[in-house]
Amino acid sequence: MKDGRRRLALELRGEYIALDALLKATGIAPSGGAARQMIVDGHVQVDGIEERRKTRKLRAGQIVSVADAEVSVLGPAPSDRNED
Repeated sequence: MKDGRRRLALELRGEYIALDALLKATGIAPSGGAARQMIVDGHVQVDGIEERRKTRKLRAGQIVSVADAEVSVLGPAPSDRNED
């Protein structure tokens, strides 16, 4: 049975992304301020555990959940390499 949440994925560009930045980048929060408020109000979970640290570092393989959405954090795409 589906839970009605939007399923999203975010591909990292580096080693990690801050939790507030992820919420803004995925459109879950309309602004950085709104993202931070969602976090401090206890509306965000990381890997099933409530998270109140606004700049919590998220790495590949982690799942962020809010009331109506779930975001999978994906590792960065491998860079194109010229192999001779």
